[in-house]
Amino acid sequence: MARKDLLKNLMNPSSPPDDTRPVQRSDRGAIGAVSKSINELRSRAIIEVAPDMIDDAGIADRMDHDAAGIDALRESIREYGQQVPVLLRPSPDVDGRYEVVFGRRRVEAMRGLRMPVRAMVRHLDDKALVVAQGQENSARKDLSFIEKANFAAQMVKAGFERKVICDALSIDKTVISRMLSVTDAVPEAIIRAIGAAPAAGRDRWLSLAARMKGQTHDSVIAAAQGEDSDARFAAALAFVTSRNEKPAALPLQDQDIRLGSASRGRSKNVIELSGDGKEFGDWLIENIQEVHRSWLRSRSGSGD
Repeated sequence: MARKDLLKNLMNPSSPPDDTRPVQRSDRGAIGAVSKSINELRSRAIIEVAPDMIDDAGIADRMDHDAAGIDALRESIREYGQQVPVLLRPSPDVDGRYEVVFGRRRVEAMRGLRMPVRAMVRHLDDKALVVAQGQENSARKDLSFIEKANFAAQMVKAGFERKVICDALSIDKTVISRMLSVTDAVPEAIIRAIGAAPAAGRDRWLSLAARMKGQTHDSVIAAAQGEDSDARFAAALAFVTSRNEKPAALPLQDQDIRLGSASRGRSKNVIELSGDGKEFGDWLIENIQEVHRSWLRSRSGSGD
């Protein structure tokens, strides 16, 4: 009789029991095994959910909105149907609504088709949600280095421990530290202005981060121009590299006498007098005021 009731509940999960008092069932033996199997079947069940009942949740992983890719996915689903279900959780705030754990692009494509979304549903807290989302991201080859690094940075801002971040992205603390060193050095506004930059890779982002000291955010954002995110990254890297390069030293000489060298910079000029120019340098130091006054008179055109 107990087995019959269990199967009846599986077929009609929403029908209330005849007796509203809690029934104590043992989780041992054959009855317990059947109950466990039924719960597993329910957790693996795929349901259909109206796309307008699904909200975003967790941390945004993609940095570029790929409208063309969404259109292509929508046409593929229109022709072949939704082959891979998304993962949802029941909304913790609104009864009857759901939040997407992963599969945002599929949900967006289904919204355009006005078709129900095939989904698995799991009861996940916020921690389990971002871990599941991160593990899904780590298995995807189309997410760029900076998208994964930004995902890790958003988890730090949300207060998750380093171990949880490592578990979510399935990478060790050393790699996480390198990712976060980039997001610490390169402000989020610049990262978002550049975009995913899939061709850039870890080493080039580390190179950009190493050259960010002393740079103004607005100047780098203004320099990050291009038809796609890879071009914008290349432009930003070229800009900060040029700003960090030391100007080439120009030789100072009088006819065949080499006096030293000089370099011109944005904020200062440097003159080095050495070798045959050392004695002249000593004299220049002692007479710099008169030299400067002479230069001022030449600028004003005064003969005084």
